[in-house]
Amino acid sequence: MIRIVIIVAIALAALSQAAFIIVEGEQGIILQFGKPMRTIQEPGLYFKYPLIQELIVFEKRILAAEARPAEYITLDKKRLIVDTVARWKIDDPLTFYQTVQSYQSAIARLNHNIFARLREEIGNHNFKEFIREDRERIMQQVTKGTAEMAHRFGISVIDVRIKRVDLPEEVQNSVFARMKAERERIAKRYRAEGEEKAKEIRANANKEKEIVLAEAYRQSEVLRGAGDAEATAIYAEAYGKDENFFSFVRHLEAYKRIFGTETSMILRPESELLRFLESPTGTNKQTSSPGAK
Repeated sequence: MIRIVIIVAIALAALSQAAFIIVEGEQGIILQFGKPMRTIQEPGLYFKYPLIQELIVFEKRILAAEARPAEYITLDKKRLIVDTVARWKIDDPLTFYQTVQSYQSAIARLNHNIFARLREEIGNHNFKEFIREDRERIMQQVTKGTAEMAHRFGISVIDVRIKRVDLPEEVQNSVFARMKAERERIAKRYRAEGEEKAKEIRANANKEKEIVLAEAYRQSEVLRGAGDAEATAIYAEAYGKDENFFSFVRHLEAYKRIFGTETSMILRPESELLRFLESPTGTNKQTSSPGAK
């Protein structure tokens, strides 16, 4: 009984060592004493000889190879810091195992090749061309060259993309300083144009003010002249109706202005100014008496 249990246990252990499952998104190779025996690229349940055969599993899905930012020089001697990422997958697990064996080694080879090809392409283009015009075409050339190299390792390169492009720190400071100076120059120009416009507006406003004031003054003078003419006409008409009464009123107004102040005046008794003080009619008593001549 014990022997049967031991045999069953050994059989189960051997079966667990012999059976394995390849899931979706995986692939593998079977090695026997380090020698490749077969390649498995479809998911399912498989078997191998226990103890003498070994399973090595690789990813079948798309992987990413991110490189450290590196410095490149353009054709017009501009320095750039470029950060790239490549998408790749293992097409031939056997060739992959025989050439690079591990993911780290594959990523290192890919990044090295990408760096060399990208440096060559950037070195053949000016800064403006790489940044604006030919960037997509340059990356297509880099992807094509990297894919040709990676095919020897059982790798398929889908594409190579630029994550970020920067200028070196010292160049950034210089660029920022130039940008700041340019913005300040533009701001000064806008301020000067605004000040010039403000002066023009103020000059036009002052001109309009002077025109309005001059017109108002002209109209006031016209109205004042008309008023004076009308007043003169009224005075003349009143004076014509009763000359003595008009003279009497004018003298009263003169008396108010003169005698209402603290001014001292010495006048002759027969002064014309005082004639209404002697008589309401303004006639001199001496000249109006019967014996006067």
